[in-house]
Amino acid sequence: MLGLWFAGLVRHRAGRLIATAAGIGLSVALIAAIGAFLTASKATMTSRAVATVAVDWQVEVQPGGDPSTVLTAVRQAPGIAAAAPVEFGRTTGFQAVVAGSTQTTGPGVVMGIPGNYRQLFPAQLRQLTGKSDGVLLAQQTAANLHVAPGDTVSIGRPGLPPVRIKVDGVIDLPQADSLFQKVGAPPQSQPSAPPDNVLLLPTARFDAVMGPVSRLDPQAITTQIHAHRDAALPHDPASAYTAVTGAAHNLEAASAGSAVVGDNLAAALDAARSDAAYAQILFLFLGVPGAVLAALLTAAVAGSGAARRRREQALLRVRGFGLRRVVGLAALEALVTGVLGGLIGIAAATIIGRTSFGSSSFGGGGLWFAIAFVVGLFIAGLTVLVPAVRDLRSSSVVFARRQVDQSRNPLWMRFGLDFICLIVAVLVFRASGNNNYSLVLAPEGVPTISVSYWAFFGPALLWIGGALLLWRLISLALAHGRGALTFLVRPLTGRLARTTAASMSRQRTPLVRSVVLLGLAISFAVSTATFNATYRQQAEVDALLTNGADVTVTESPGVIVGPGAATKLAATPGVRAVEPLQHRLAYVGSDLQDLYGVRPGTIADTTALQDAYFVGGTAHGLMAQLARQPDSILVSDETVKDFQLAPGDLIRLRLQDSRTKAFRTVPFHYAGIVKEFPTAPRDSFFVANAAYVAKATGSDAIGAFLLDTGGKNQAAVATDVHKLLGDSAKITDLTQTRSKVGSSLTSVDLAGLTRFELAFAVLIAAGAGGLVLALGLAERRRTFAIASVLGANRAQLRGLVMSEALAVMLGGLIGGALIAWALSAMLIKVLTGVFDPPPSSAAVPWTYLAATLIVAIGAIAGGALASAYGSSRPAVEELREL
Repeated sequence: MLGLWFAGLVRHRAGRLIATAAGIGLSVALIAAIGAFLTASKATMTSRAVATVAVDWQVEVQPGGDPSTVLTAVRQAPGIAAAAPVEFGRTTGFQAVVAGSTQTTGPGVVMGIPGNYRQLFPAQLRQLTGKSDGVLLAQQTAANLHVAPGDTVSIGRPGLPPVRIKVDGVIDLPQADSLFQKVGAPPQSQPSAPPDNVLLLPTARFDAVMGPVSRLDPQAITTQIHAHRDAALPHDPASAYTAVTGAAHNLEAASAGSAVVGDNLAAALDAARSDAAYAQILFLFLGVPGAVLAALLTAAVAGSGAARRRREQALLRVRGFGLRRVVGLAALEALVTGVLGGLIGIAAATIIGRTSFGSSSFGGGGLWFAIAFVVGLFIAGLTVLVPAVRDLRSSSVVFARRQVDQSRNPLWMRFGLDFICLIVAVLVFRASGNNNYSLVLAPEGVPTISVSYWAFFGPALLWIGGALLLWRLISLALAHGRGALTFLVRPLTGRLARTTAASMSRQRTPLVRSVVLLGLAISFAVSTATFNATYRQQAEVDALLTNGADVTVTESPGVIVGPGAATKLAATPGVRAVEPLQHRLAYVGSDLQDLYGVRPGTIADTTALQDAYFVGGTAHGLMAQLARQPDSILVSDETVKDFQLAPGDLIRLRLQDSRTKAFRTVPFHYAGIVKEFPTAPRDSFFVANAAYVAKATGSDAIGAFLLDTGGKNQAAVATDVHKLLGDSAKITDLTQTRSKVGSSLTSVDLAGLTRFELAFAVLIAAGAGGLVLALGLAERRRTFAIASVLGANRAQLRGLVMSEALAVMLGGLIGGALIAWALSAMLIKVLTGVFDPPPSSAAVPWTYLAATLIVAIGAIAGGALASAYGSSRPAVEELREL
């Protein structure tokens, strides 16, 4: 019997089986692709975090500890591939005489490194000029002293006479922040910047030069053991962080207090695990709603044939089939659609992997493929088998054989569940937004990280409540608006208008289901596209904010360059504009902060200034005020609170006079708050008018030049500028900064994820608009045949079909647009933690939205035309088949 039933399904219901399987396949493909992408993304984050670390561990020997003992302990620790001792010595400063001019620096650091250090840790040093071994001077120190390889530098030693030594080469220290960290100190006590003056010596020469210093002051010399680990790490950054942290603690415990580990690897993984948590958030946001919507689409496709299925089951029961055998036949249909849908989904996910990510398995998608396949079977059971069992248990044979069901308001509508969801969504959103919530939670001292899912209740309840409210409104309009419906459909149906309105009202449930599904699909597509566009926009803004512009030239401390140098830089091919940016240090009270002098009229032409950077006015308005009132100043929020400032208040800052080298008081007036600014640090700083600062200090020296290349060829322009300036300045371009700042989600292929996610949204919208409508109309072929027998002509029948199609299209598009508008605004607000800085406004991808609209309308039109064509068949043929 099962074989006959299966053959009958294939012969007579193949189209519906394929449609149901396609809906299941959408869910399976979406879950498999995004789940595997999540796994691969985490593995990529871990590997890239590890690759960014030059020295995994800096094990500092504590006072009283024996460096050789600690070195042995580190080399014997599990997972250690290489270890080498490095010594740090304090110096009172460096001095050099070049071309008859004496240059002197402030205090600095002398490092002693073994001969194989560069082979063991190649990313720690970058050669610029001269030899790669011997006496090496940091680039900034060389610029401060105006020396080059072959010149002689004098090293100041505390309590001892200086030592003269010849420079062999000039290097850069790419990871100076971690190299000169205070090992074992909390992040808030770390120095704000690495030392400006650094000189490297071979270990033997270091002992000769700085050894006598340690005999006078043992605290002046510090020994560290730099180590590289090759132990296999878990793919998940959080698990890798836990493993690395545990290994570091084990070494500290084994050394009995003689060593403290500066865990650079754990620090990098700590940032990556936060990004992995945000990847999990994106999985929830991008994957779960789409999978749910695809499941609803499947349920709608299966439900469109519910009346037909009940009649078939009733016929089987009349002919002697028991409930168990009827359920078995329904289970067969569910199994067929589930397996077929699962195979379609896995095949689609494999193709997506190859086209969007270059790998069919995503680096670890087997588990997710299995999970997705099981979910597909579950959806099939839920949408095909469960309704069949429910109908068998709750209805009689007579009830099941009825041709027309009576529409009745569902239970949730009578209890007002839609209003409850919307009210709770607003309350949750306001509660979470007003409490400075954080989506990613990483408690201090706890090696675990978690996602606060509380904030997602607001958008989830808004989506559900909006859909239910749309259902209520469309249902009420169809139930109580027959007069208006008659007037609206009369141009399409003529004398059949009243009958059409009555039909739409009496059998409104399939129509309402199509409207709501289309509305949900449109809202999902629009909100997903808006979030992705905003994410891409803010990732670029974050990189531009950190780098300052497409290409930034940062002058070395002590090097005086005026704004006139911009002319030379502007002549570089590919440069559209150059903006000089002053950098000073200013005292407000006893607090030392950075001050940036800008040209208010032109700064926005070279770099992006967003309103979100400022409080108390827009970016354009505050820049205009700096131009109009040169003594105006923008202050950080922390400074405003600390000094209780009000707009217009007088602020007296102490700036260094370039002529006397003494700090002098310069008056400013508080004009607004600046939270972010190109090249500025994340802590407190000021922004002022450059002309006013130059006049007050007697110097127009520039700290950095911002180069606008129009967003093109940044790396090539940076190379040309480096050839032009040599090693006298630091040159960074946006392509370098983009890979370093912000979330590492931008470094994995989020673009590919976006492409297939938005493609799925379009497919779901097309299915919700066209397929469900067409299947619903196909189930009412009997109604069309009877109307034809009673005298309706082909034009009137086509008008009846097109009336329902227009109702679905208008209701779904308008309702979906309203839900999407509210959902997009709430999601971007809730996901503020993903954006740094937060966006001033959402980025709307109009091209994609237009394409989605065209596809949805095309699908509805196609489904309606197909149904209209079917309604024109001879009534006798239709009634014979039905």
